[in-house]
Amino acid sequence: MSKFIIKGGKPLTGEIAVSGAKNNAQIMLPVSLLSTETIVINNLPRIDGVEKSLELLRDLGAEVTENGNSVQINTAKVVNTVLEQKIADKIRTSIMFVGPLLTRFKKVKFPHPGGCVIGASGRPIDLFLEGFEAMGAKIEIEEKFYNISADKLHSFEYFFPIVSVTGTQSLIMTACLVPGQSIIKNCAMEPEIEALVNYLNSCGAKIQGAGSPTIIIDGVEKLSGGIMEIIPDRIEAGSFALMAAATNSEIKINKCNPKHLLSLLTIFNKIGVNYEAGDDFILMKKSDSIIAYNVRTHEYPGFPTDLQSPYVVLMTQAKGISLIQELIYDRRLIWTDMLSQMGANIIMCDPHRIVVNGPSLLGGKKLFSPDIRAGIALVIAGLIAEGETEIDNIYQIDRGYEKLDERLRALGADIKRID
Repeated sequence: MSKFIIKGGKPLTGEIAVSGAKNNAQIMLPVSLLSTETIVINNLPRIDGVEKSLELLRDLGAEVTENGNSVQINTAKVVNTVLEQKIADKIRTSIMFVGPLLTRFKKVKFPHPGGCVIGASGRPIDLFLEGFEAMGAKIEIEEKFYNISADKLHSFEYFFPIVSVTGTQSLIMTACLVPGQSIIKNCAMEPEIEALVNYLNSCGAKIQGAGSPTIIIDGVEKLSGGIMEIIPDRIEAGSFALMAAATNSEIKINKCNPKHLLSLLTIFNKIGVNYEAGDDFILMKKSDSIIAYNVRTHEYPGFPTDLQSPYVVLMTQAKGISLIQELIYDRRLIWTDMLSQMGANIIMCDPHRIVVNGPSLLGGKKLFSPDIRAGIALVIAGLIAEGETEIDNIYQIDRGYEKLDERLRALGADIKRID
């Protein structure tokens, strides 16, 4: 199992470019199943979830041509409608293949999707299944597989009982080829959803309302191929900004969209983090003092749950007491026990709330990355800490951050990968 060895306290400086958005890229790959024409995807991050999704496409019969961070996909010869269990149960976004296969072939068989297990009861797919049923699909559950079929899908109206990003994207993808007008309410409003809808509309879809709670889809007979540019990863950009603030480093973050990070930048304005934002960059500067500030995670455009972990690390270096509330995923703050082992003053109130009292002097420890976002937070803590930090199970970090160790070394970090 691979791990990082980090020697903290090294000054960081320079420029770092943001990769294509993980949560946009892994959705765009199954979109290729909606058309028999070729789709070209650029600015594709080469992370594990993307590789697994490409593997799934090939297993289904798609023709895939790769060229660095670009990929060309044609699914005209796809006839297989069964998602291979050995691949699908390793990534959460395997569920995103279900809608396109269902709307194109009227049947699909798949295992429960894998990926990060965060929350007290894992990550259920009830919202997806309810949406498919609303458009006329029949669902049968075998021992290890779901079988979904429909003689004919029809237009529908569906209200999400809880806001779901992938649920919203899945129903959009499925409904765009279903005859009639479908209406989805209480939708997620993330930039990745707008990017998906903009691409689909460029290929002939008729979708209104992306970026709002209500999305209206008028079904069309077919979609053409097209060219998609994956948007910048706002979570990676935010992680790097928090890393710079926590290590009090001057770092220019390039190829990002600061407008997607207004919740974080607004907090920076309040707590004394010194930065400058342009159209496609954030220049993080050294700060004289950072003040503790309470945060509640919330659906976009609120504070992202995926930035909660690195924000906690920043609060260990801030002056005062901060209350961090995780309102999206149950038990997602459990990882902070490892920060306590490093010397942070953290009180766990309950699975949803912690109190951080800073600033704290952190020391190197042997740690284990439980998921993507806790993993990047532990890397940031290791960069701050005195001594050597060892982080095991970095496969989880690699799932969200492409070549992280190489990019951090370019900033002056003392980090190496041990395989």
